[in-house]
Amino acid sequence: MGSYQLKYHAKKPEGIENKKAYLVGSGIATLAAAFFLIRDGHMDGKNITIFERKNVNGGALDGAGNLEDGYIIRGGREMEEHYECTWDLFGDIPTLENPERTVLDDMKEINDWDPNVSANRVIQNRGERVDASTLGLKDHHIKQLTKLFLAKEEDLGDLTVEQFFTPDYLETNMWLLWRSMFAFQPWHSVVEMKRYMERFIHLLPGMTELRNILFSRYNQYDSFVLPLVKWLEDHGVKIQNNTLVTDLDIEINGKEKVVTGIHLVIDGKEEYIKTTKDDLVFVINGSMTENSTLGSNDKAPELNTEFGPVWRLWKNIAEKDPAFGRPEVFYKNIDKTKWESFTVTFKDSKIADIIRKLTNRDPYSGRVVTGGIITIKDSNWGMSFTLSRQPHFANQPDDVLVLWAYGLFADNEGDYIKKKMSECTGEELLRELLYHMGVDGDLMEEIVNDAIVIPAMMPHITSQFMPRVKGDRPEVVPEGSVNLAFLGQFVEIEGDCVFTVEYSVRSAMIAVYKLLNLDKQVPEIYPSKYDIRHVVNATRTLYGNKPLPGEFFVKKLLKDTSLEGLL
Repeated sequence: MGSYQLKYHAKKPEGIENKKAYLVGSGIATLAAAFFLIRDGHMDGKNITIFERKNVNGGALDGAGNLEDGYIIRGGREMEEHYECTWDLFGDIPTLENPERTVLDDMKEINDWDPNVSANRVIQNRGERVDASTLGLKDHHIKQLTKLFLAKEEDLGDLTVEQFFTPDYLETNMWLLWRSMFAFQPWHSVVEMKRYMERFIHLLPGMTELRNILFSRYNQYDSFVLPLVKWLEDHGVKIQNNTLVTDLDIEINGKEKVVTGIHLVIDGKEEYIKTTKDDLVFVINGSMTENSTLGSNDKAPELNTEFGPVWRLWKNIAEKDPAFGRPEVFYKNIDKTKWESFTVTFKDSKIADIIRKLTNRDPYSGRVVTGGIITIKDSNWGMSFTLSRQPHFANQPDDVLVLWAYGLFADNEGDYIKKKMSECTGEELLRELLYHMGVDGDLMEEIVNDAIVIPAMMPHITSQFMPRVKGDRPEVVPEGSVNLAFLGQFVEIEGDCVFTVEYSVRSAMIAVYKLLNLDKQVPEIYPSKYDIRHVVNATRTLYGNKPLPGEFFVKKLLKDTSLEGLL
């Protein structure tokens, strides 16, 4: 899809001035939906209300803190050029620093000036660099990957990664890099792995060095959420915090489904909003960060296994009709969906010397430092860490460094700290990390004494990867729905990948365009899997950048033709 669709201004829907929109949750999906309602749907922002049960907006796109209390991010976002819906959105949102420049302008500018490339992708033996320049695949692994690429999703069903591949695939460099980059586990859906392969096949040649990955100037809250919230509020959108939506009244007549009321709890008091067919209701169903808890230097975060209100809302809605999905598929197995991260704040710290040694880069330069995560291959916690461009927060002093780390195996005992990761205080988490960096003795004590560590336990952080089949996730606009749409990571969008900002923003665009019946199309997902150039380059990468089988004869056949450059 080119400019013909993207640049077209949709006609004003008839009766739009009589409609109101209610959006549940203030994650990037609902913030984006409010934007598309205004820009493309011609809705007056004053007719849009976003309900958020917390006193902070942005959902999983968080980032907060200061020098005294320490900074915290539960996770980071790897992005790429072909987030078509996301860049369409942020191409119209001014930055906070300069209203003449958009968030997209700033994103491209900093990544053109400072393109990402990994400084040291994998280490082991306490700081020793591991050669991960190839994916380490054997011929039977490549056959398995080819089979997955060609398979139909309905034929794969709810198969897991470990059910599809032979056990030795899980010992390859490819799985180590894949697992650590995307937080995949062997028990996760192989269909989701297939989608990632197809969606990002054009990035596979740069996978070992994280080339062509884009990072924002600051953390995702400062760089994306705050500018978008300001734009919405400037356009009259009301964001109502400390408001919990507990259920929807939905009238179902035959196939037609109409939301007729919204049940809320505002500051502890139950309230009700009556809605009509003309009103629109958007709900983020499910949450990766639901029930997250924080720890401190001397306290481990608790694992909250309660049935959280976001999941309860989806369950209440889903009980009304099968078209609304099956939330229990995603929230019930916390032991398979949890992991833990921690954010470390250092001031004038000798950690800078350790980072220089590992990366050969100056962490105070304002440029890429680790260039994405560094994975510790022999970490029993499955630990990775990253030091992004500094400062990582808009209010971060020049002499402060903020590092983020995470471990996939929170129930395993550490290699240095002989405790489960989930039982460790922030200080103990940092000691385990420093040990794997090759730090000990007085230097470890000096660095630890200087640091503020905030751990985050997230029970549902990879729940969107759990094995599922058709119908477990609802369509963005379920069949027969007149005024209800679902948004976020737990809806069904054919061909796109969850655990990305793009998935949430795309769901918002689909929802608005469908409910308003706009004469404008959603941008297509970048079709790299159909581009023979990308397929050839990806295949060569699977073979360790060696000539492909039959490549000599194909080159000879194409020599002196217009297709000579294909290989």
